[in-house]
Amino acid sequence: MNRLFLIKKPELFQGEKNLTKNKDYFEGWYFKNTNKENGISFIPGINIQKSTPKAFVQVITNDTSHFVNYNIDDFTFNHNPFTIKIGNNVFSKDGIHIDIKTKELNVKGDIKYSNNKNINTDFMNPNIMGPFSYVPFMECNHAILSMQNNANGSININDYEMKFDNDMGYIEKDWGISFPKTYIWCQGNNFKKSDASFMLSIADVPFKMFKFRGVICVLVIGDKEYKFTTYNNARLVEYGINDNSLNVTLKKGDLQINLKSTFDKGKKLSAPVKGKMEKDIFESITSNITVTLQKEDNIIFSDTSKNCGLEIVK
Repeated sequence: MNRLFLIKKPELFQGEKNLTKNKDYFEGWYFKNTNKENGISFIPGINIQKSTPKAFVQVITNDTSHFVNYNIDDFTFNHNPFTIKIGNNVFSKDGIHIDIKTKELNVKGDIKYSNNKNINTDFMNPNIMGPFSYVPFMECNHAILSMQNNANGSININDYEMKFDNDMGYIEKDWGISFPKTYIWCQGNNFKKSDASFMLSIADVPFKMFKFRGVICVLVIGDKEYKFTTYNNARLVEYGINDNSLNVTLKKGDLQINLKSTFDKGKKLSAPVKGKMEKDIFESITSNITVTLQKEDNIIFSDTSKNCGLEIVK
């Protein structure tokens, strides 16, 4: 399929249809669902190393995480409408159907999505990576598929039922060769006082013979969107990580955005290194974040979100 078409539709499977042609490659989607008490995220994907393709689904809750392997033949995809299927599990922007049964894990249920809210895009900025979306040799590509959506349904995990009644969903994805060696990632859309959504990633990005620290950050408040990114001249002016706290400040022109977060270590997930899911990372989906946006000395937005996703890889 035409590469330009796929760049404009990042939710679609970006790899070769003949999976054995993908060398040292991974592709994974991230579906996060939160209600007032807790959350559950699913990461379906594929990984390929030395022409050996495999499929997987990772599951993370407030209390536990699981990695479930599948044969690559259990992975199928459709472009229209966008759908991926791994085993009996189905994922799309309209919802998810989960049916996993192993010795340690029994998960079943359905969540329907509606009112998907995405970031603003144009030809030069087809997704959150902006013009870097067109660079063919990026180690890791990132895309936001839904900053926020309504989630309705239920998931039963090991005889515990999570219900979602007009609650919150978030969808993104990554693909390429490897995750960055060091990065932070944070996402929240359960703010106390406002209908807002937030995402931030700061990573050391290899680029041919050198590397740079890349920043992508977006805050959506109702119909208003604020982006702070490397390609729109945002600057990282504060970056502090302690044992269980994070403090980041970005500036762009006369705008400044600050993130403060407290977090626990989180639960173990597997991340790709040259296509193989062999790196242990830890994600918390119970973190709290406070985001403050100001123009010079005037505060435009300040609010706190709970049940946030946070990864810190040093």
